[in-house]
Amino acid sequence: MPEQQFDRSILTATSFTTNESFDTTDSTPEPLPIAFDALGVSPELTAALAREGITESFAIQAMTIADALAGRDVCGKAKTGSGKTLAFGLPLLQRTTKAQPKRPRGVVLVPTRELAVQVYDVLAPLAKAAGVRIVAVYGGARMERQIKALRDGVEIMIATPGRLIDLGERGDLSVADVEMIVLDEADRMADMGFMPQVEWVLRRIEKPHQTLLFSATLDGAVDNLVRRYLRDPVHHEVASETVTVDAMQHRFLSVHQMDKPKVAAAIVRANYRTLIFVRTKRGADRLALQLKREGVKAGAIHGDLRQTARERALKDFSDGKLPALVATDVAARGIHVDEIDVVVHYDPPEDHKAYLHRSGRTARAGSEGVVVTLVLWNQVTDVERMQKRIGVKQPLVEIFSNDTRLAQLAEWDPAA
Repeated sequence: MPEQQFDRSILTATSFTTNESFDTTDSTPEPLPIAFDALGVSPELTAALAREGITESFAIQAMTIADALAGRDVCGKAKTGSGKTLAFGLPLLQRTTKAQPKRPRGVVLVPTRELAVQVYDVLAPLAKAAGVRIVAVYGGARMERQIKALRDGVEIMIATPGRLIDLGERGDLSVADVEMIVLDEADRMADMGFMPQVEWVLRRIEKPHQTLLFSATLDGAVDNLVRRYLRDPVHHEVASETVTVDAMQHRFLSVHQMDKPKVAAAIVRANYRTLIFVRTKRGADRLALQLKREGVKAGAIHGDLRQTARERALKDFSDGKLPALVATDVAARGIHVDEIDVVVHYDPPEDHKAYLHRSGRTARAGSEGVVVTLVLWNQVTDVERMQKRIGVKQPLVEIFSNDTRLAQLAEWDPAA
């Protein structure tokens, strides 16, 4: 199995939370690592994991796998990067039975194409070891290839809601025989307005089935989903020892419109890997071009790009060939790249939840990171309100692109 298909960064626990209270404690202590065979994972899957040096479970896996293998509905509160892919993937691979053409037995619903690819890359080599057929279906890729796989028959399908419904309405897919369904990053699907599509899928499963739901938050639409569609679920939550915002260095920089791209370029030059967030697809393309004009190599990733272009940009960023990746919020969901030095909010996020989702791409697994928010004069009030919600009190520092402090963001005190 190629090494990149089992990137352990996908299993690394993050410590940020997106719930309203920002309380990261849990009444249940985090369990000690447990060997996968002790959790009931089959010898074939355990051996496949061991070949890649994965022998002990992460917290969310230790908490949920045994319940999932026992057929229980599971509701897991777990953040991006906590290891939940194997938490649901191993029971899914072990419990699903042989499928008929166009009628998969297991479905994993994810909010974005990137996450669909990420989950597939983790599970595909395990599926091969277990003799399970698997496919990922998502928009932006050739539908004909996906249809052929479904017609040949697959036990497990990883899908974005929109493409799944498209295939269903064409008559190329039925979820009637689904035995297990996984709702991964349910909070993000709710944020993106996918709850009607998710319920469309759930209503069309005709037989008794098992539901595994994983989400960073369990309020609002996600809570309604749990109460309506899960049967006596067992609840598990990973306790975080620290709040990610405390592991980050936060900088809020007052910039001028004409100088803003130059400020971003100066930050990128001083770091190995910088992830930059913008609000719009057009803005992502524009900023990537502006950075290139400043002599900085940068790629853009957003929903209007072809899937191959998105995957290439992400791979180049992960491999260190691109020092900067400019992303929209939706496209960035599912990005799991180690050692991101700086996250730049080029456009301030819409709210405190978005700030934490974005910022959580750095300071992962207990490492430190720097988060920079660039603020124009007419954005000050909104940013100050957001600071109160996340519990970060930092002054707004006016800065220009020729300021030497941009090369040492973590070394100076904004309050000084």
